[in-house]
Parts: sequence; structure tokens; C-alpha cells
Amino acid sequence: MKAAQLAIALLIGLHALLVSATEPAKVLRYAFPIAETGFDPAQIDDLYSRTITAAIFESLYRYDHLARPVKLAPLVAAAMPEVASDFKTFTVRIKPGIYFAADPAFKGKQRELTAHDFVYSYKRFADPANKSPGWSTFEEAGLLGLAAQRDLAVKGKKPFDYAHEIEGLRALDRYTIQFRVEQARPRLVEMIMTGSDIVGAVAREVVEAYGDKLSDHPVGTGPFKLGQWRRSSKIELLRNPDYRERFYDAEPGADDKEGQALLAHFKGRRLPMLDRVEVDIIEEVQPRWLAFLNAEHDFLERVPPDFISQAMPGGKLAPNLAKRGVQAFRTVGPDASLTVFNMEDPIIGGMAPEKIALRRAISLGMDVPREISMVRRGQAIPAQSQVVPHTTGYSADFKSEMGDYDPVRAKALLDLYGYIDRDGDGWREQPDGQKLVLVRNTEPTNASRQMDELLLKNMRAIGLKIEFKTAKWPENMKSARGGKYMIWFLGSSASDPDGLGPFQRLYGPAIDGQNLSRFKSAEFDRLYEQMQGMADGPEREALLLQAKRLAVSYMPSKAHVHRIITDLAQPWLIGYRRALFWQDWWQYVDVDESKRKPQ
Repeated sequence: MKAAQLAIALLIGLHALLVSATEPAKVLRYAFPIAETGFDPAQIDDLYSRTITAAIFESLYRYDHLARPVKLAPLVAAAMPEVASDFKTFTVRIKPGIYFAADPAFKGKQRELTAHDFVYSYKRFADPANKSPGWSTFEEAGLLGLAAQRDLAVKGKKPFDYAHEIEGLRALDRYTIQFRVEQARPRLVEMIMTGSDIVGAVAREVVEAYGDKLSDHPVGTGPFKLGQWRRSSKIELLRNPDYRERFYDAEPGADDKEGQALLAHFKGRRLPMLDRVEVDIIEEVQPRWLAFLNAEHDFLERVPPDFISQAMPGGKLAPNLAKRGVQAFRTVGPDASLTVFNMEDPIIGGMAPEKIALRRAISLGMDVPREISMVRRGQAIPAQSQVVPHTTGYSADFKSEMGDYDPVRAKALLDLYGYIDRDGDGWREQPDGQKLVLVRNTEPTNASRQMDELLLKNMRAIGLKIEFKTAKWPENMKSARGGKYMIWFLGSSASDPDGLGPFQRLYGPAIDGQNLSRFKSAEFDRLYEQMQGMADGPEREALLLQAKRLAVSYMPSKAHVHRIITDLAQPWLIGYRRALFWQDWWQYVDVDESKRKPQ
């Protein structure tokens, strides 16, 4: 009897293998408009690299994919953390039986994820050798002893001591981590425990095996692993065959019809549902648009403004696309586009009244209404501060000078502070009579060229001469981090629902990290630190309002717009829903290959 049962089981297994061999692989194809910078979580900050690492690594917690408003849920953690009443001690237990993807660094052995991996991964942000842009966030978290351990390495000019146990970051046993912080941190879970793209666990063996090449060899516990990679050209992600049994589940609101329908369709399906993801790097908008129209790509993230009238005339999906079954997803994003000024630049920076006046005049001279109508084709709303929609502190009713376009007032401000044309050449000089030439870093793309043309016209209208320095986006980010620029334009997206996050870009200790403007203000820093330790509520909202007003007064950066994001999907892509504060969504979608056909 047992022999017969074994034979039947073998036949069933063989049949399953034959079926899987004949079924076409489920592949998601689309494009990034900007090249990746690398895949080491401790050394990246750009959205596109983080979209890749979010699929490879895993953090302790995640945001529920369907819940609106957003809700935290365990990912590799066994449950939500035990939190002390003073918000200074957090204890997390991780699930046993989670394994890293197979890699030569493990010498043929299966490698289980442990609490020690998170301790090691978090210490990497503090290691000065990594020059991590994420260190500023960990420094703010205030894990007891972590900053002191970093200082020992910096001042002693010696390697960071990973073996030294620190009080604020300890593995109590193989599966339990304890975090202890100096000051109350009510949002510590969102701050450093959520976000697989940045705070996913890495294995020490992998770091030591690949050294400086770690960014080329990311190995995590996530649903995908890196396949072929042609830098700045094509990235391939493959289903991780070592991924544990994890099944689709979520908690959409009872009145969320779309969310409830997705849950009903997918609940209980094993993740991930895709076999492969292929990402092309296509910087110019037209080939990206055509690749989607020609069904070469299954998904078009953020329809370029140049083609929004063709895709969504009058805010509705174009009839030709609707006839093909194309799906449209539209939302105001939790992001802002920013002009950042280098506060250490001798011309544009500093806190002297005339320097503040210059930055405010430039801001007033920027024609954001025209940017929205002409460059963005109506796909944005004006920003009044750095705080973005869907976060605490954001209010559609808040109004400030940051949202004004007033070239008359800009010229009056320049005149008042001595920025006048002394030699009659049509351009204003500095108050001391020296030449005044603004320089903005830019990228060699059509979208950037349109923004540059508008800014050139805007600055000419108020008598300011501006030049443009062109480089690829990763190069410009490197220059900005090193403070080697005058003006740059970029986008910023929230990673969690806390409105304080965007203000890290103005927090003094975050210079060389998130604070690209290199803004220093003791008044602002005190306000920022006070808000870090406060629970959400009216008192904290009042301080967020105060922070917004300070940012407008000193103008270290100007928020232009909050973008209206439109994504398009082919009819065979099933289950997509734009995530608000996280980058990982590939494991939650499926591709029905039977519906894929030439258009």
C-alpha cells in the first residue's frame, strides 16, 4: 500500500514539474526614467535603486499593501514590538525559519536570518567607511551608544568595531532584538524598522565576501534576487527559490471596494506571483511612452507630462487605451519637487539678510503656475511647504510665500538689498559690485530641458543671469552630497506618514545625508528635535506649522509642486495599487500571460 501511495505521489510530482515546465514564465517589464546608483541599502538614497533593494531585502515591519489609511504589519518580525510606556525601549522577536537567498558567500550552507543580522546591518549605517546617507536618520533615532561607537572610529581613524556590543542595539538571543534610545521616539518603528529598501537585513558573510563590490551582489531574504544587470541599462530580478512560504493577506477598509476586490481575488496566493521582473533604463520620455503603447512594457509608472493629454484627456482614460483594456491609476503623490540651494555657497548661501533676500527673490521669480500648465501639463498642485500630502502636518488650507509667483515683488526685494545692474549690461550684480551668475545643475533629458528653459526665462525677467551645468542624475546627487554645487532641482518622496520626515532635509546634523541644502539653524534644530520626541497631536501639529514658516523665511530650498501621478498598466497586469510610502509592490501583482497579445 505504501509503495502504491509513493508511486502516485511521484506521478503527481512529475506531472507538476511537466506543467510548470510548459507554462510560460510570468514576467513584468517596465522602465525607470533614471539610472540606479547601486544596491547596498546602507549606501543608497535614490528612489530607483531603492525600488530594486525593496524586492531583495526585508525589514522587520512593512506597511499593509491595501490598508488606507496606512497600517503597519510584521514582515520578518513575529508580531508588533513590545514598547515601553516612555517610548525608550522596543523589543522585537523575529520569526524563525527565514533564510537568505543562496549565495557562494555562504559556502553551500543554508543561512538563517537572526537577530544578529539586524544588529550588524544597523551598525553599518554608523560605520564612517560606508558614508551612509541613512546615518542621519539613525543618529536622530538616538540608539544608546551607537553615535559614540561611530565617534571612536572617526576620531581614532580606525575601523568601526562591529564586535563591540552597544546598549541601544542588542540581540538578546538568536531571534530577539532590543532597541533602547536616549529620548522618547514614539515613531521609532516607522523610523528605523520599516522599509525593506533601506533597513532590510544583510548578512555579514556577504559584506565581507564582496567588500567594495557589495552593491553589485545584493543578497537578502526577500521575494526576488538580482539576475542580470547591465549598469544604467537593464536590471533583471528573478524569483527567489529560497523564499519562505508567505501568502497574500491584507486589511483594506470595509468601504474600500477596490481593496476588498483585490483581497478577494488574491487572498491565500503564495508570494511572489511573478517569476521575473525586467527593468530598462530609458531616460527620454518618448521611447518610454512608445514601449508601453507597443506592449513591449506591461506597466508605465508616472505617465510623462508630454503624453498625459494623450493618455488621460480631461482626466479620463483615452478611448483607444480603454478599448484595449489599459488600466489607469491616478493620485496626488506624497512627494514634492524641490529647488535646493547650497547654503555653503559664497553667492547663494548663508544667513546674511541679503543672501536670504536673494533666495526668496529667486523663489518669487519662479513661475510655478506655468510649470504646472506647460511643463507638467496640469499634473501637479502648487506646494506651499516641504510637507507633502498624506502626511501629518499637511494642510490644503496652508498658504505661504513659497507658493507665490510675483516677479514684481522679487525685483523690489533685489533692489532693496543692493542686487542692482551697475554696469548697464542688463544683469544684476552682487551688493559689493561683483558679478552675479547663478549655476544650476541639471540632467540631459527633455523634461529637464523644459524646466531649464522656463527657469532661464524667469530669471531673465528679474535681471538674474543663470547658467546650467549638465550631468547624469547620479553624478549630480554625488555633487550635492559633497556640497559641490550651487543650485539643484530634484524630487523628494515621503517614506512614512510622518510630516516631520521632509524637514530632515533642513536639519543640521543631517548634512552629508538628507540635508542637501546644508542648512544650519539652531532654532530650527531645536524645533525639529522637540517634535521627534512628541506623540502625534495638536501640540505637535502647531510645531510643524512653525517649522513650515521658518523654512519659508530662510528659503534654503523651495518646494514647487506636489505631483499628480498617473500610472498605466496593460490588461494582463493584475493587482497593482500605487503604494504611498514604500517601494515594494512586485510581489503583490500577477501577470495573466493568456491575455498578453500583440496590440
